Amino acid sequence: MGEHEEKMPLENIRVLELGTLLAGPFSGRLLADFGAEVIKVEPPGKADPMRKWGKEKNGTGLWWPIQSRNKKSITINLREKEGQDLLKELVKKSDVLIENFRPGTMEKWNLSYEILSEINPKLIMVRTSGFGQTGPYKERAGFGSVGEAMGGLRYVTGYEDRAPTRVGISIGDTLAALFATIGCLVAINERTRSGKGQVVDTALYESVFSVMESLIPDYLLADFVRERMGNILPGVAPSNIYYTKDDTYIVIGANADGVFKRLCEAMDQKELSDDPAFNTHEARGLNMKKLDFIIEEWTKTLPAEEALKRLEEKGVPSGLIFSAKDIVEDPHYREREMIVTVDHPVLGDFPMPGVVPKLSRTPGKINFPGAESMGKHNGEIYKDLLDLSSDEITALTDKGII
Repeated sequence: MGEHEEKMPLENIRVLELGTLLAGPFSGRLLADFGAEVIKVEPPGKADPMRKWGKEKNGTGLWWPIQSRNKKSITINLREKEGQDLLKELVKKSDVLIENFRPGTMEKWNLSYEILSEINPKLIMVRTSGFGQTGPYKERAGFGSVGEAMGGLRYVTGYEDRAPTRVGISIGDTLAALFATIGCLVAINERTRSGKGQVVDTALYESVFSVMESLIPDYLLADFVRERMGNILPGVAPSNIYYTKDDTYIVIGANADGVFKRLCEAMDQKELSDDPAFNTHEARGLNMKKLDFIIEEWTKTLPAEEALKRLEEKGVPSGLIFSAKDIVEDPHYREREMIVTVDHPVLGDFPMPGVVPKLSRTPGKINFPGAESMGKHNGEIYKDLLDLSSDEITALTDKGII
């Protein structure tokens, strides 16, 4: 590090990450990307299932190194009193605790916020669950898929003549993690004024519902229920995917009046922008199918690359529908450092998504992939942070506490 290089923006924050799989650990990843010291806790002998999710190479899951990057790994058996006491010692020295168990689990382990905040009044507890910490559904198990369904997303995803479908990634968990992280950062900032911590209560279904645009006023005020509509936006045209001469699809979004005129120029059909059927936003929405047919008749005469070149020249938002192969080969991804390679002890050079967002003065950084072995940092955390002796650590290990 250079003498005058800025410090990481969250390097003064210590985070205890409990829970498994997606929503809670994704919040931990986001905080760790910007320098927070994130200590990932797993039960001894019972690894986070994420270690085996995704494809494997040489017996190593390919999702775990990304989800757990920049995190230290320790083990604690939270079902035992000695393990609970150990966590309480860590809470004394931490700023944030992330958990995504079913509501009531932390309380069952004598690790409620009331108890932990007595130990450390500045503690921020980030709690992510299917339905939140209150309400009639609070005790229900809630995975991201259920949150996507009950948050309204799945109902509108897919084609009108087929059953609802998922987006293709675990978007419910990720949205919950993003909102939980926002809540965590808000609480950290508020703590600078009050000196007090608080609970950040994030529900998966609410995180999904929060991004559902005007779904509710459309229904309550306009008596309109948004349905599945495939690749189109209701009343917004042109905004769709279009087939090209070389058997691929491109996306074109040209629904604003000025952009639509430029699209017509790119297609050498300037007269379309003056046609009463298409010359206003409302008209294009009403005549969407006819307009999409005209545009696709044009795109089918050109290879995707040529069509996109013409569209780009006229300033029309457009692009290929990227596969993993396209992303890896794309120069813009490379220039923006969106695929970063880190050294993995088993797999060597390991590619993963870069840090988002980009900060101009104190950017985030990926220092190392997720720990390949559980409890890799037990010695560092228990000896250096909690000042436990080697004998105490050995005794805890023998008892199955760590």
